[in-house]
Amino acid sequence: MSRKNFSRHDDPLNSDDLRKCQVVLNAICGDFGIEPGSEEADRIAAITIELYQQGVRDVGQLKHLVDAARGLDLNVSGDGTKA
Repeated sequence: MSRKNFSRHDDPLNSDDLRKCQVVLNAICGDFGIEPGSEEADRIAAITIELYQQGVRDVGQLKHLVDAARGLDLNVSGDGTKA
């Protein structure tokens, strides 16, 4: 009988993990006026969770990596001006 090796990527997220991902999603959606539940918000959530499961745990780092993956500029406020 073979045993399947599981990586951290296969572990379910706990409530603290989900809270951190939600903080990132809320911040990005708020900064850019993205509606919660929209396709864009869903993509941002999926990217955030994927990065988190790959080992990125720092909220600030997650924001910047999601920024890079989505092509967003986190230095710009929601009205299009530099923050």
